[in-house]
Amino acid sequence: MKILLLTVLILLLNACSTTVAILDVAGSAVIYTGKTAINTVDMITPDLVNREEEGEEDKESED
Repeated sequence: MKILLLTVLILLLNACSTTVAILDVAGSAVIYTGKTAINTVDMITPDLVNREEEGEEDKESED
């Protein structure tokens, strides 16, 4: 009986670790996709994402 219980426990833990690995990969893919989308929008319209303060614009024009 103990051997059967141990075998079932090992199989369940194995399935749990596989699920965690799949969720980790899916989460990483979502984060990477979000970063790519933000960088694309920033590249197309940098003035919407990176608003500069008024004082910083004057410093750039002086250089």
